Amino acid sequence: MQVKNVLQALQLLVINRRKKFQLPVIGITGSNGKTIVKEWLYQLLQKDYAIVRSPKSYNSQIGVPLSIWQMSSHHTLGIFEAGISQPGEMQQLEKMIAPSIGVFSNIGEAHSEGFLNIRQKINEKLGLFVNSSLLIYNADNPDINEAVNTFANNVRTDGGLQLFTWGKKESATLQIISIEKKSGVTAITALYKQSPVNEQRTTIHIPFADDASIENAITCWCVLLQLNISSTQIAESMRQLRTVEMRLELKKGINNCSIINDSYSADINSLTIALDFLAQQKQHANHTLVLSDILQSGKSSDTLYADIASILKQKNINRFIGIGPEIYKQQQAFKNIAHAHFFSSVADFKQHFHALHFFNETILLKGARVFEFEQISHLLEEKVHQTVLEIDLSAITHNLKQYQQLINPGVKLMAMVKAFSYGSGSFEIANLLQFHKVDYLAVAFADEGVELRKSGISLPIMVMTPEENTFDVMVQYDLEPELYSFNILQSFHHYLEQAAIENYPVHIKLDTGMHRLGFEETDLVQLKKLLQRSGRLKIQSVFSHLVASDNAQHDDFTLQQAAKFTIWCQQLQQVLSYSFIRHIANTSAIMRHKELQFDMVRLGIGLYGVDSYEPMQSQLQNVTTLKTTIAQIRKVKAGESVGYNRAAVLRQDSMIATARIGYADGYPRILGNGNGKMLVSGKMAPVVGNVCMDMVMLNITGIDAKEGDEVIVFGAALPVTNVGKWANTIAYEILAGISQRVKRVYYGE
Repeated sequence: MQVKNVLQALQLLVINRRKKFQLPVIGITGSNGKTIVKEWLYQLLQKDYAIVRSPKSYNSQIGVPLSIWQMSSHHTLGIFEAGISQPGEMQQLEKMIAPSIGVFSNIGEAHSEGFLNIRQKINEKLGLFVNSSLLIYNADNPDINEAVNTFANNVRTDGGLQLFTWGKKESATLQIISIEKKSGVTAITALYKQSPVNEQRTTIHIPFADDASIENAITCWCVLLQLNISSTQIAESMRQLRTVEMRLELKKGINNCSIINDSYSADINSLTIALDFLAQQKQHANHTLVLSDILQSGKSSDTLYADIASILKQKNINRFIGIGPEIYKQQQAFKNIAHAHFFSSVADFKQHFHALHFFNETILLKGARVFEFEQISHLLEEKVHQTVLEIDLSAITHNLKQYQQLINPGVKLMAMVKAFSYGSGSFEIANLLQFHKVDYLAVAFADEGVELRKSGISLPIMVMTPEENTFDVMVQYDLEPELYSFNILQSFHHYLEQAAIENYPVHIKLDTGMHRLGFEETDLVQLKKLLQRSGRLKIQSVFSHLVASDNAQHDDFTLQQAAKFTIWCQQLQQVLSYSFIRHIANTSAIMRHKELQFDMVRLGIGLYGVDSYEPMQSQLQNVTTLKTTIAQIRKVKAGESVGYNRAAVLRQDSMIATARIGYADGYPRILGNGNGKMLVSGKMAPVVGNVCMDMVMLNITGIDAKEGDEVIVFGAALPVTNVGKWANTIAYEILAGISQRVKRVYYGE
């Protein structure tokens, strides 16, 4: 059956399906913490309920119906999250989720651009609870508390909504008495007021000390109390809370392998999602799945593993490795997979590890937490030092979509992946961009394009700095050169003549004011003659580079460049019998100068979360996080010096931490002696003394830290633009300068 609106049809189908099940459902909304609360509730309640829940952060207009569709008769509890980005979206989500218990996690600035103010956003989110019987929220937040009470009195006039509040106020249902943090563990003491005459003082301990985790844990505590879970069970299970790995990790492995680590949970739905992510990875022809037993599926083992085997066959898995006593018994179900191996435990797998010969393949690790697949991940990962650059692929997708929304209809998009994608990794980023259907990629040199082609990238690729000695590989790998001078044009034309190649796609660069590369106005007459009589070249695009598109002070010059570009393109078009793509708009111009988008725009640093135009910057998400660890902490007395050349002499007794990063990793030496800072335990720690090749010293006096703790060099809480300013440079240089010896870790959506 064909429908006009696929999304609407999907949602109506799911609304009808949801009505068939009468199980209690917890609906979670808010700005942050939705996924953590949902996953922690799953950890805390899985012994008592057969739970169906949203996979990862599936909370959108598409994600919610896909989540609800999993619901079946064997489930006894549903936990679903709902996210909105503009007014009117919650109505459909409420119809699909139909929560009996509501949870409002918190409110913040995330996705605020679609709302007039915080109050409007809260009111829209409260729409999830128009038919709920219970709502749990933090009453200490005045915006939420006022909005909820108005909602309860004016919207839920039936009186059927019970409010379960938590906070420090005496009026709270769960009144927080004290929060004590010590050595990464937090003790939370509260007074639970079941009724005016029944109060119970109790304490829980959680293995986290950050404020967000404490807030999320208290929210979960409220849910458990409402579900009548015993105090003893709550106390025991809260101690066992685990970090939620919400995103897939893509890491470099041994023997030219790639490792996808998704071993925080194992169920059929999340397995399917992980397999789809695996299918997107084109750098290796061979794909391997390592899977543990799937626990508490509600199906018989025969049915469960027959279903999994069928899924693996559809997903073209080349090699399958099953680990666990149950999957070991079900080997027959996987007989149609040519290369299948089975082990009763992780210890059994480790004994046979070297005989399995992992080489030049992408390996997905998918295991239930109890199997501790981190042991397998450790065996497979390439061994590098503890400084890592994390790249959030979901953030790149978000940023890409933000710019795509600004592009005029019919305008193409070229994404810049030169300089190792501004330090973020070429193939991994290009593969994501190819999946999201950008039109063109651009690299600086031919060897970058060759590597992308070898990794399975099929998009058109422009080479911005072609060299004569690479003409053969460019043609071999279907790379399109930028021609910016008569010398390079004639050289490439001669090469094509020798190779008897016609109509080879090239890109003509015009210099309208940058004065770096490109043909000038005085070159146009000769250029037109060459292009007119040459059958060897097919002009794919003509482009130029804006000098200061981000700066309003130079808007007149930007418009002058655009006027020149328009006229010169018209002159070139006169001598060609076919049309070509025109492009001049770079990242900042996409928003600031929409009239200059022409036929294509070039998206560069904005893709990676940096745009010098503030209204656009506020809509972008952080992509890269550079982090390292503390190697040693020592107390250094006043008057002592720290580092080479005694550049820093301490004025008072200080705690000095040595972090595992230096200028060989790309941390600029100019950031020494207090110019640079890093985040330790969420607090700024200045660099002390000169930056060393492999180490840097930080003054952590007054900061609670220990050896082995994480240090953030830049990321969401410490923008790379700040680091650039401290180093008297720009974010581009900091990102592009991160050494290749720094391990890149990629997170999926």
